[in-house]
Amino acid sequence: MQVGRESVIVSRNRRGEARAFFNVCRHRGMQVCQGESSTGQRTFQCGYHAWTYDLDGKLIAAPNLTKMPDIDRQDYGLRGVAVREWLGYIWVCVADEPPSFEDTVLGEVVDRLGAVSNLDHYAVDTLAVGKRIVYDVKANWKLIIENFMECYHCATIHPELTEVLPEFADGLAAQVFVNHGAAFGEDIKGFTVDGSPGFDLLPGVSADQLRKYYAITVKPQVFINMVPDHIILHRMYPVATDRTIVECDWLYAPSVVESGADLAASVELFHRVNSQDFEACEQTQPSMSSRMYRNGGVLVPAEHHISIFHEWHQAMLSA
Repeated sequence: MQVGRESVIVSRNRRGEARAFFNVCRHRGMQVCQGESSTGQRTFQCGYHAWTYDLDGKLIAAPNLTKMPDIDRQDYGLRGVAVREWLGYIWVCVADEPPSFEDTVLGEVVDRLGAVSNLDHYAVDTLAVGKRIVYDVKANWKLIIENFMECYHCATIHPELTEVLPEFADGLAAQVFVNHGAAFGEDIKGFTVDGSPGFDLLPGVSADQLRKYYAITVKPQVFINMVPDHIILHRMYPVATDRTIVECDWLYAPSVVESGADLAASVELFHRVNSQDFEACEQTQPSMSSRMYRNGGVLVPAEHHISIFHEWHQAMLSA
């Protein structure tokens, strides 16, 4: 996987523990893993000089290695990357001195249409990926963050979403009331593009959550959307000042995925929302280089979460 300028190998060792390494052979720097993904590997071998590493990153083989006593197999192993498992995903940090996960991830959750405690009701780490769509967005990652943090635009560009969640049409979308989930419309049966019923409820969903949508932002680049029968999780990978790769997963109860159920109506709703949002961000991107936008735009009161994000970003840059 690509993390900023770094290529990272993410795997599990033989004990099933998550591991991550810089995808750089210690010998001459060739990327050890060239493909996107593979399964069943017991080692990582560089295609240049056949330096071979085990699943814990230790150097275990190389041509004439036994004749080179000054080569320490542990010291010349792959350089590790900090990892942490949460919500069924592996989170990595490429910093030389990784900060606390609790402080920088769990402590940076933006409670908006939900609180991080809401996740306890959805058993996210037990769910299965029903659909993954990768979007190549020609816009800066911060524009996507700003877009997600407000619903002032919802009535303008999201007709399907406001049909399912009518209060989104007022431009406020409960953003001033933390953890006030947006309620489904009276005639809406499920979080689907046509309002049709969804699937099996996720484990732990409470009676108050049966007909509501919740959302939180995990700074700097993860969005988590919660509805009664599935989770929609976005991950953003900035690759240039005007380009961001967004991976979006639709997560369901394993029984739903295993049954081969038709997920089209369920997936299509947020796929349209994504497409509409990303088009708006791409149309905004050209003005980012205009001197008329040098100091940023005007934020209305319903966009106060964007101000909070700006303050956080400025503080991170200062640090």
